[in-house]
Amino acid sequence: MKAAVRMTKIQKQMQTSSPKAVDQTKIKMLIKQSWGKIAPTWPLKNLIAVNPLAGFENLSFEEALREGQAYFQAPDLPETMQDVNRQSIKWLQGFFDDGQSTIHMPLRHRGLYASVTALLPLDKNAAPKTEQAKSFVQNLPKDPTTAIAQCLLFLGIHTEKQAEFLTLMLSTLPGWAAYIKYRTDWPDAADAAHQNPVTQEDYLALRLVLACLIWPEAKTLLDWHRAAHEKADNETDLKKIKQDEQVYRTNLLNALKPKIQSEKTKPDAQLVFCIDVRSEPFRRAMEAQGDYETFGFVGFFGVPVSIQNAITGENHASCPVLLKPAYTVSENPTCDHSVCQKSHDRNKGIKSLYQSLKYTFTTPFTLVEALGPFSGALMGMRSFLPALQKPQAPLDTHLDISAIPFAEQVNFASGALRMMGLTDNFAPLVVFCGHSSETKNNAYATALDCGACGGHHGAPNAKILATILNDSKVRKTIAKKNIVIPNKTHFMAAQHNTTTDEVTLYQTPASENYAEQVKALQVDLQKSRAKNSLWRAGEMGQKLDNKKAANHTAARASDWAQVRPEWGLARNAAFIIGPRALTKNFNLEGRSFLHSYDYKVDEDGSALTVILTAPMVVAQWINSQYFFSTYDNVAYGGGSKISKNITGKIGIMQSNASDLMHGLPLQSVNKSDGEAYHKPLRLMTIVYAPRVMIDQIIKEQEVLQKLFGNGWVTLACIEPETGEKFILGRNLKWQKQQ
Repeated sequence: MKAAVRMTKIQKQMQTSSPKAVDQTKIKMLIKQSWGKIAPTWPLKNLIAVNPLAGFENLSFEEALREGQAYFQAPDLPETMQDVNRQSIKWLQGFFDDGQSTIHMPLRHRGLYASVTALLPLDKNAAPKTEQAKSFVQNLPKDPTTAIAQCLLFLGIHTEKQAEFLTLMLSTLPGWAAYIKYRTDWPDAADAAHQNPVTQEDYLALRLVLACLIWPEAKTLLDWHRAAHEKADNETDLKKIKQDEQVYRTNLLNALKPKIQSEKTKPDAQLVFCIDVRSEPFRRAMEAQGDYETFGFVGFFGVPVSIQNAITGENHASCPVLLKPAYTVSENPTCDHSVCQKSHDRNKGIKSLYQSLKYTFTTPFTLVEALGPFSGALMGMRSFLPALQKPQAPLDTHLDISAIPFAEQVNFASGALRMMGLTDNFAPLVVFCGHSSETKNNAYATALDCGACGGHHGAPNAKILATILNDSKVRKTIAKKNIVIPNKTHFMAAQHNTTTDEVTLYQTPASENYAEQVKALQVDLQKSRAKNSLWRAGEMGQKLDNKKAANHTAARASDWAQVRPEWGLARNAAFIIGPRALTKNFNLEGRSFLHSYDYKVDEDGSALTVILTAPMVVAQWINSQYFFSTYDNVAYGGGSKISKNITGKIGIMQSNASDLMHGLPLQSVNKSDGEAYHKPLRLMTIVYAPRVMIDQIIKEQEVLQKLFGNGWVTLACIEPETGEKFILGRNLKWQKQQ
């Protein structure tokens, strides 16, 4: 009876209302406010680490943890709201499918709200079987903002509670909300937007319409949330976290004893790795092989570009999501263009045919029968002899950098060298080493490539910077900026496979002049691989010798049944900014992001400002993703890989109709179901630079005031002149470490 009365009320309102009658400004403000608590989630093809509580970073860490518990961790969601979720998921799966199904949802080009509401009257499961319900569906406003206003009226949500109720419409199905946040807020989603466009208003309107149809008493969700908020209690968790942080941070700061050499000796080669925590143990292994100097720098090497494949026509941003690509660089394979094009077209056709046979209604049965013997043999080899499937060496390509103006090439070159502190004492060989990973049958593969660049490899950027710095005109120009590169110095690019620890050097015609040095470098890289593989195998619980360890890591990369091909960035806990001498004599156990930096060549602090507001912020995202995926793997993580299902090629579900999971799987952070490998510690940033320089930067950067002042990141400073160590308090005042 109550539902019928409300139906009549809403119908009358719809008949007398027009879009102008609704206070669009007020509704849009409420919508913006509700989405502010949702962090984005990237799709599987370009996973990026995100803090799931990014929408609460304006609060102290302790407050945010409690809010997160009330919004995202409450286990007893009302059953009727779960019905609304199930119906929502059904429509969202169909609408956002990115090629997994061969029969697509009709009318997707109209947008989420328009297409679903057009089809909703045909769905017997979603709409109540009453005349009022049918009329309700048939008379929905075409404008989603107006629909939101009408639904709030129908549900009886008081004005002062509307923003909170809209937030609950998002937080009770947060995975899908996070994906839509990505689609609507980040420009790299534009390539898919024309196929199935969506707005934040669309999603909220759909959720509210389904709530009106399935659960007319949905306003009681406010009472449920109030009770969940009152129950929120994480004092025990916080106490344990802070104790672990104190132990780790004290030990780390005590171990860092700067011994900066005043006189530098010229090394045989200098290698520049990504700041990724997986680079740190490999750098130690490489430095132990001979007279090598290593640096840490951002994995896109300061070159924000888009890479366009000349064969496939595909284009991707090869830089962190915080930046927009400035130029498009064409990538060409070294093989004959026509041959490569034919091979690509043939493979694409075979793949398309296979997928169409696999995902239609009847042909899968025939396909299984036809390919049974071949598939069985292949499955057996993959399962029992993974070591026979050796990881493929990365394909060498040529990059045309003519689209980058000369002046910008000079800026990229001088900016990168100055930011990493490599402005003199150049070795005969300088290698920019990008990184990638290698896995089979792994939905989270791109999460192992790079936590900032959407799963894209760093080798193209390394090649671009090496090409620029080998240009004699560029060298002459940056010499005017007091960066003099000797004529005998040659720059090369490389790629570090973090799963196998194999490093591929990309040689150029000019590299022939350095044949002996390159050969010696390759030998030492192989020795470093063996040494680091031994350490990696130990972290995986394997006790092996050098040779077996290298084979073991290669086998993990090739094993299609391997749920944990590598640990990724698990156990990350610190971000250290300073010269290598600060950390070289200490085993950081692969837990620290290392960004090379020399404050003496950064007089105005501009380089340090960039490091703190870009790479460090990304490191905080990564740290938070691992933190919360360990803290609560169901609410903030991806759940177990064993029970996952891929939906629409965009994300992961548990079973067949869960929310879209938006974090790391259990196997990425746990040794077993009950034993964690990653320790949930907030990021500690350590800067080797004068406090006065750091203070000025914090004063000018709101994002740093928020992260340091609210306890999301702890900042420490090592004064270069005295070696004294200070920790920044929540009040942004320094306290000397005792």
